[in-house]
Amino acid sequence: MTTHTEAEIASQPECWRRAVENVPAGALPQPGERVAVVGCGTSWFIAMAYATLREQAGLGETDAFAASEAPTGRRYDRVLALTRSGTTTEVLALLAETDLPTTAITADPNTPVMTAADQVVVLDYADEQSVVQTRFATTQLAMLRASLSEDLTQAIADAGRALAEPLPAELVEAEQFSFLGTGWSVGLAQEAALKMREASRSWTEAYPAMEYRHGPISIAGPGRVTWMLGTAPDGLREQVEATGGTFFQSDLDPMAELIRAQRVAVARAFARGLNPDEPLHLTRSVILSS
Repeated sequence: MTTHTEAEIASQPECWRRAVENVPAGALPQPGERVAVVGCGTSWFIAMAYATLREQAGLGETDAFAASEAPTGRRYDRVLALTRSGTTTEVLALLAETDLPTTAITADPNTPVMTAADQVVVLDYADEQSVVQTRFATTQLAMLRASLSEDLTQAIADAGRALAEPLPAELVEAEQFSFLGTGWSVGLAQEAALKMREASRSWTEAYPAMEYRHGPISIAGPGRVTWMLGTAPDGLREQVEATGGTFFQSDLDPMAELIRAQRVAVARAFARGLNPDEPLHLTRSVILSS
């Protein structure tokens, strides 16, 4: 029997196509705006990826914050809030407190965020039954990338490859993972590590690739994987392999490579007798009592 998580992972190429074809005009950050992007957990990591891509595209200063840590004294032209559930306490609190123009991206149109934000983009077709976020996170990033005038044709094709290719045994059986990224894929490395922790209770870490050699590489060794999302810095593979550790990377778009990490997380959950739809100690939304 296929779990919700497996079905949602498999649906990502089609969700991305739909997102690219339906980028909302006017609701998302406009060229030249100074933007703060906020979220919690997965949404924060997607915010990190988008913020880097937007600045790299020359469209305006863009900062990403965990919603609970967003600075209240800085002036922005817009706050972009990412919240799958539309009920996350810290996001709603920030939207209530700010006097800045706000946009939210959510999966559920029947939640408080619909009135908390000035404008709302609803991706209900990418909503999920699983607690663990997979397709909603990547679908909103696909839409945001398309809003920056990126062509995602290759990324969508790569997603198909990530779903079709067999999972290497050394990934499913590894003792430990260090996910690495550069630029916008640093946020995706953080998200890959989170997925592995949530779904399979695996020991995972995440770093900017160039920072990995400044201490974290000490954890590398036999049975442990250093997994690069994107292009690795020169010499890094050789340094990791010299420790006896496994260095893994592919030529896929980093967002598609995240799909492979999601699949590994599910496979590892099954190997440990865990249900990836119901990770321990987690619920779909973190709602804090006042």
